[in-house]
Amino acid sequence: QVLYDGLCPICVTEIRFLQFLQRNRPEKVHFIDIALPGYDGTKYKDITYEMAMKEMHVIDKKDKVHSGVPAFAVMYSAIGLGWLGRFMMWSPMRPLMVKSYDIFARNRLKWTGRGEECTTGRCE
Repeated sequence: QVLYDGLCPICVTEIRFLQFLQRNRPEKVHFIDIALPGYDGTKYKDITYEMAMKEMHVIDKKDKVHSGVPAFAVMYSAIGLGWLGRFMMWSPMRPLMVKSYDIFARNRLKWTGRGEECTTGRCE
């Protein structure tokens, strides 16, 4: 299960691409839009809206929660892009990936034209 912000244009573009890649296996990865009014974190290992807005979260088939760069690695592996996940987690690349993702995660609301009000409550 991939928890993503459906109001983030960058996030939605990536999710649509991943959905396209798994079009022949739609049951493989479930994409959960946290921006929908009915999102309930208790159904997803108690990952609240606020937690999910701070960084990417993926719940794997063993019910383990992954966040940040490791979440992307798990998601890519599940979708058939394991080489990309391994590359991101490769020890020479991982520090760069973590730093890059941290910068993106901290600034994505501003970069996508949304304010800080989106981190608590719901974005409109």
